[in-house]
Amino acid sequence: MVCQDPVRRSLLLTALAAGACLVAKPVTAEEDQPGSDDRPQKGDLLVHSEGEHAGEVIRPGDLKLGGPPMHAWPKDPKSSVIRKGSRLNEIVLVKLDPGELDDESRSRAADGIVAYSLICTHAGCPVSEWVKAAEGDKNILKCPCHNTEFNPVKVRKSCSDRHLAVWRHFHLRSPTVRLQ
Repeated sequence: MVCQDPVRRSLLLTALAAGACLVAKPVTAEEDQPGSDDRPQKGDLLVHSEGEHAGEVIRPGDLKLGGPPMHAWPKDPKSSVIRKGSRLNEIVLVKLDPGELDDESRSRAADGIVAYSLICTHAGCPVSEWVKAAEGDKNILKCPCHNTEFNPVKVRKSCSDRHLAVWRHFHLRSPTVRLQ
């Protein structure tokens, strides 16, 4: 059977094409940007990864002493590409009293601001909780997948201590929050 009505055929084809467009995943220019899934680089700026300030450069004054932590993505200062193509690139920042940091943490901090990978080294989950430690009165970062606690004040070289695990540090450079 041949369709004799070209208007009807045009309407059906237009409706079919529109439906296909609605079902297809939209591709944004940001997803296509070269370098968005590259690992963090020396000199990258850090930008807010969530909330109303997402994408804005983080300033040291944005962080409050003692927390809460802030989530960030690295951003290439030359191309302005935010490196959020891999969940492994997300960073958690916490501003602590520099006098409480151990020597290794202090050497990698900028005015008490420490930066860690947001991804837990044990189970690969995002470490998303900022709670009181099971022992003592300090706040710690906690993985909700298996309840491992990460003390942002001290770096441990071994996973033998059940509550602490190795975290990848990022060197920061004052006065801007930038990878060094």
